[in-house]
Amino acid sequence: MIQVNKVDVDDIAAVWFTTTPDLTAEFPAVAARELGWSNAALLCGHEMNVPGSLPGCLRILMLVNTERESEELLHVYLKGTEALRTETGSNKT
Repeated sequence: MIQVNKVDVDDIAAVWFTTTPDLTAEFPAVAARELGWSNAALLCGHEMNVPGSLPGCLRILMLVNTERESEELLHVYLKGTEALRTETGSNKT
């Protein structure tokens, strides 16, 4: 997300991580802190446990200070998660 959108880490205001209930090994915010995201507010939570939903999924909502319009920012989907939201302007990796 950072690389694709050319975001400076200092411009990250807050990040909300959610995981599916099957992911329990570590808080995603721990990895963010290890990447140097020391000034951003970080929050972790679990997605609803909906039968048949995509397992092993981490979602990230990043609030960034920017002058760009929302349509200029690219959404990033990895390993089949593009099925969660089909739209133009996403970056499938």
